[in-house]
Amino acid sequence: MTKRDTILVVGATGNVGRHVVSQLRVPVRALARDPAAARLPAGVEVVRGDLTDPDSLAAALTGVGAVFLLWPSYSVEGAAPVVDAIAAHASRVVYLSARQAAEGPDSVWGGVEQLIERSGLGWTFLRCGGFATNTLGWAEQIRAGGVVRAPFADAARSLIHEADIAAVAVAALTGDGHDKQAYELTGPEVVTQAEQARLIGEAIGRPVRFAEQPVAEARAEMLAGGADPVFVDQALSYWARLVHEPESVTNTVAEVTGRPARTFRQWARDHAADFRTSPDH
Repeated sequence: MTKRDTILVVGATGNVGRHVVSQLRVPVRALARDPAAARLPAGVEVVRGDLTDPDSLAAALTGVGAVFLLWPSYSVEGAAPVVDAIAAHASRVVYLSARQAAEGPDSVWGGVEQLIERSGLGWTFLRCGGFATNTLGWAEQIRAGGVVRAPFADAARSLIHEADIAAVAVAALTGDGHDKQAYELTGPEVVTQAEQARLIGEAIGRPVRFAEQPVAEARAEMLAGGADPVFVDQALSYWARLVHEPESVTNTVAEVTGRPARTFRQWARDHAADFRTSPDH
């Protein structure tokens, strides 16, 4: 094994990145703005760096052969020098993208994909659907009273477990046959929001009920929480559409990793402690 086998994980302290780090069986280097707070497994080299300061990435990229990249901003501004820095050191990148990238470069995900394609790097794009971890946003409501109050109970989603995203990323980072592939990743089934709440209740051992919230009230709450108005309106419009047009399901996780994608029921079991009143509940 050579220094060039080292893989740099950007976003190593996040939901997906932590799983990428734990699943990799090659030397791993993690980029962190505050290495002391990273709390990553023993043996992982943590290097200070910040995507908003591309010059700070040189030390982290030295000797790296491949990079797992997520771009945390809702704007493509500033991404070009980061991609250039990666291309100056590594030979390939696996980018945590989104399904929206397939619509072209107007979205941030499509814009970053375009920069990577033009960079000369080998690449694999993970075009993910909805993350199951987004339902952690219900945790406070569930802990408080076992009721999820949100709009569109019948919005049907094919949410994906973060460990499955990581498994595909690891395959693409360490195996052959993934160059210039854009993988559309989803969970293995469509589950309505009301059913998601019920399954979380099943996992924690007490009933969880979904209470339909008026759309106008939900919008006002999202805006009061600081969400961008354009994002809020797009999200509400999308969720409304899912009531009658459920998200599609792909088999890509199984095709790439050789094992079926985890169900939402499994995700809820894995995260039951996050929804309980206390860790001992």
